[in-house]
Amino acid sequence: MRFKTLCVICMAALCSHAQEFSFDLTGNRRIAKGDIAVTETTLYSDSLGYGYDLQPAPTRKSTAPYFFSVKVPDGNYHVTVTLGSKKRAGNTTVRGESRRLFIENQPTKKGELKEYSFTINKRNPVINEKESVRIKPRERNKRNWDNRLTLEFNGEAPVCSKIVIKRVEDVPTIFLCGNSTVVDQDNEPWASWGQMIPRFFTDKVCFANYAESGESSNTFIAAGRLKKALSQMKAGDYIFVEFGHNDEKQKKPGCGAWGHFIHHLKIYIDEARARGAHPVLVTPTQRRNFKGDKLVDTHGEFPEAVKFLAEKTGVPVIDLQQMTTVLYETLGVEDSKKALVHYPAGTWPGQTKAFADNTHFNHYGAYQIAKCVIEGIKNAQLPLVQFLREDYQAYDPAHPDAFDSFKWNNSPFTEIEKPDGN
Repeated sequence: MRFKTLCVICMAALCSHAQEFSFDLTGNRRIAKGDIAVTETTLYSDSLGYGYDLQPAPTRKSTAPYFFSVKVPDGNYHVTVTLGSKKRAGNTTVRGESRRLFIENQPTKKGELKEYSFTINKRNPVINEKESVRIKPRERNKRNWDNRLTLEFNGEAPVCSKIVIKRVEDVPTIFLCGNSTVVDQDNEPWASWGQMIPRFFTDKVCFANYAESGESSNTFIAAGRLKKALSQMKAGDYIFVEFGHNDEKQKKPGCGAWGHFIHHLKIYIDEARARGAHPVLVTPTQRRNFKGDKLVDTHGEFPEAVKFLAEKTGVPVIDLQQMTTVLYETLGVEDSKKALVHYPAGTWPGQTKAFADNTHFNHYGAYQIAKCVIEGIKNAQLPLVQFLREDYQAYDPAHPDAFDSFKWNNSPFTEIEKPDGN
């Protein structure tokens, strides 16, 4: 009880000093001055404000994934993790919030400690005293919308010795607005490019993924998602906008590529520019819809509307439709299934029917398409290229990464229900 009281006092002191937290996860009795000791019994609660969360705490010999959460307000947070242990070897992947990928498959020898840093965005649904984002029932348990910042430690033998978290105000934020092809998917086997792309950037920039399954250019605004993003936006930030899949289904008068769609895309542009931020338009990713060995487009005039608006307003455009066409046709009719959620029944817990989804990506596909977005950023000569990590190598969707070389450690949570929209 005395230890828990001391921890609460430490948290209160840290909260009053620029919201900086330093957690020692080694379990050692002697720790550095200013650190907060974390043991196997330090479990998260709102009253404590930090601790192991969602799954059992790690033990000295365990290799299961584990989660650590800290209760913090909205904002961007610089995180430094010290991976490795003096007591055993490890191999660790670090994800954050709703499975955003930051650190990938990093090996450490026994006694070896490695530091890695990234910047992560934390948010809740509150826009102001009177308004909140109208999140869907299936979003209520998403880690992106709760009151805490959550880190996932996964891999063949995940091990983290220290976590330092500090709020930052001076990094550019890239807000992502879109649908299920962009959203942070919490559960296996679903994934999107929006949750993979942070892995390729340094801690000098932060991604804030506001995308959600089933949304279109107008429903995203109606739900308050854009308003929430704008409430956090500052001069020098970016906003990437990719819609189309669900807009195509709207058949009321005034709808269509040259109707509601282009009208609402212009709102994103105008609102971002009014705040000194930089809008970027993205054409919708292709669906896997083959006729022979070629894709048959399903998007109609929507990609052309995106390009037309980009040209008229002087906004950069990333042509994901074109790049994903090349990607899927290069992989071919059968192997392109490996980039999407195509799995026989029984592959995942509770899966009684085969998955044959030609819209939504799995981990491999999302990873490839994130690289396509980066190549689009490079082609548009956006200043964001300065924040790419040194290990990023130029990518060509006509020469995708080999499927067999891609390594992903599954999170412990699965979902059989498909994302909204198809």
